[in-house]
Amino acid sequence: MNNAKGNQRGGRRGSGKPVDKEFTTITLDVRRVARVVAGGRRFSFRTTVAVGDKKGRVGVGVAKGKDASASVEKATREAKKYMVNVPIVNGTIPYQVHAKYKASFVILRPTRGRGIVAGGPVRAVCELAGIKNISGKLTSRTTNKLTNAQAVIQAFRILGARYNRDAARNKK
Repeated sequence: MNNAKGNQRGGRRGSGKPVDKEFTTITLDVRRVARVVAGGRRFSFRTTVAVGDKKGRVGVGVAKGKDASASVEKATREAKKYMVNVPIVNGTIPYQVHAKYKASFVILRPTRGRGIVAGGPVRAVCELAGIKNISGKLTSRTTNKLTNAQAVIQAFRILGARYNRDAARNKK
């Protein structure tokens, strides 16, 4: 079921190509946006990119550019700047977590032996983080891939803070 791009499911998520030796990138969304100027419309591209090392670090970046390839490179640089660390215990997350980012609301639950049970941007971001078993649910009605991916990143931030707090308490 592999296609020419090399990803399993055949969507428009990008090729999963390595950015550096350690990072892998997935293009979540490419949109053509326009601004009206005297004499017509000027078009540019807005790209949403997820970058991860599959060892617990993941980030999402968004950028605009005159063409799609320029916006992908800019979004990749931004995603690398704002990466978060995800605590992974036995291939899954340690706790259930829910997060809200703008109009998007996501619930992430740890599972065992079921793989990644999530769709769209939730699946892509979890794969890049290196999580093997997780159940994710978008309970919002928005289909915007940018806000859905940012909600997952927000959930990972909450999860990391809670995990570090609990680890500090258990040390005492």
